[in-house]
Amino acid sequence: MKKKKILRYLKLAAATLGLAVIVSACGVQPPKYDSNKKLGPQINYTITGIEAGAGVTDSTETALDKYKLKKANWQIMPSSTAAMVSTLDKAIKNKEPIVVTGWQPHWMFTKYSLKFLKDPKHAYGNGESMDTITRKGFAKDNPGVNRFFKNFHWSIKMSNPLMLKINNGMDKQKAVDEFIKTHPKQVKQWLNGVPKGKGQKVKIGYTPYDYEIAATTLVTTLLKQKGYDASMQQLDVGIMWSAISTGKLDASVTVELPVTHKLYAKKYKGDYVNVRENLENATTGLTVPTYMKDINTISDLKNK
Repeated sequence: MKKKKILRYLKLAAATLGLAVIVSACGVQPPKYDSNKKLGPQINYTITGIEAGAGVTDSTETALDKYKLKKANWQIMPSSTAAMVSTLDKAIKNKEPIVVTGWQPHWMFTKYSLKFLKDPKHAYGNGESMDTITRKGFAKDNPGVNRFFKNFHWSIKMSNPLMLKINNGMDKQKAVDEFIKTHPKQVKQWLNGVPKGKGQKVKIGYTPYDYEIAATTLVTTLLKQKGYDASMQQLDVGIMWSAISTGKLDASVTVELPVTHKLYAKKYKGDYVNVRENLENATTGLTVPTYMKDINTISDLKNK
């Protein structure tokens, strides 16, 4: 009797699994975005986020409070950068509704047609820049590289295509080498007045994100070509700031201020040197595909 029950359960499980496979094979797609319906129920009142410890995630929690979205049942679902982009890609292919945490510079703004939702309450600040910082005393110890850091400045228009190539599968070093060959005037400007390195060491820190990888590989490559013993070290953002403030790391060209890294900038104030802004008009905020034409402000999430 017991064996018969077990056999019946196994058959039922197999039938259920078979049905799931058939449904999956049919390729049933979620509904497309419908501007005639409220957005919240279409996406279960959920913003697709990235890592829980990321600056944009913290700012989104602030936005949920400032715009009273929590009271309207909205939430952020943290995941990973890769998972967020994958979900965004699938949604755009099917023209589904989606809201994600976005930031510039990022290759997704080159690959997809996206827009930031307006943020009149400045939950995400008033804009950001990518800054170059060094440990205290670095300018005296290594004036040549410090001169390069003072020269280094580029734009989102230049950085996004480089990131996209790397994301599309091109080796990061090959992509950077191509960038250097196709931007000779810019490279000349960056290296203006920079003496030969003669093997002098410099260790540059970065965090594991697309822009950070692309920018740091570019800077390191240029310094190597100038004769410096330049190396890259990938670290968690907090560890990177700590390493620079204690002199264990020389520099980073991918610090996000004044919003994303504000807690670290405040914590280590006086223990690092901000050399310059090297990329302006960086932005963080809630992002939607442009086919969601009626969703233009963060308040629209609740009101539309």
